[in-house]
Amino acid sequence: MKTINFFMCLFFCIFLTACAKKTSQSDVAADSSAQSTEATSPAADAAAEAKNNDVAADETLGTKWGDDISSHVTEVDLKRKSSSPIAETQVQYANKDYKGKTVNSISVAGGKISFSVIDDNGNALPMFRVGQSYYLAGKNGQSYQLHYENNTGKTFEIVASVDGIDVINGSEASRTNSGYVLHSGDSLTIEGFRKSENAVASFTFSKPADSYAANSANGSIQNAGVIGTVIYELEAPEDVAKPVNKYAPPPNAFPADK
Repeated sequence: MKTINFFMCLFFCIFLTACAKKTSQSDVAADSSAQSTEATSPAADAAAEAKNNDVAADETLGTKWGDDISSHVTEVDLKRKSSSPIAETQVQYANKDYKGKTVNSISVAGGKISFSVIDDNGNALPMFRVGQSYYLAGKNGQSYQLHYENNTGKTFEIVASVDGIDVINGSEASRTNSGYVLHSGDSLTIEGFRKSENAVASFTFSKPADSYAANSANGSIQNAGVIGTVIYELEAPEDVAKPVNKYAPPPNAFPADK
């Protein structure tokens, strides 16, 4: 009987040890699963933000011809250094409470150029970044402008489009179209669709059906809600001659004595 009891006790101890090991392994697996869930949460958050930024039918916007604004341009003969652009960016816009990282401007071409969308008072309109996508919150009837700043000593060409329409000639937007010149260390503000050498029609948010794209032979309502920018580097003698200075020079009490 003593021998039997000894083996029974030994068997019972082994059974308890096996159960303890199994329980311990289960606990570890549960912790590992929890860590895995935590690791994927940022991706889940990004996916949720992207889903939130889907635009409903009643949130869509386009851009119509707004007020007539005096804006004079002069044609210049400058060549692109390459037929390929150095950078391109797109911003989707709507009357929507977008989610994402708030940005005042977009760094383009590795920071060579800063791009923002501003109101008539020069204030930046709210933009949001999710991954590599950018979104702009607009309001029906609000006017806006495209603003570019050159942070280098080089000269660039800005080919811009709104709702798939070229902002200079009103044609169907193409990367090969001519654009505005952005001189070294300078800024450029595009206030609207160009009507002539002396005037533009201000960019004004509207319902897609009222947009210029929807009412132009060269446009399509399907392209409403997007702003595009393509950038080329130009061959310009001022690249060497003109210093980069983004600030106004100090005042001189006796300028004639220079």
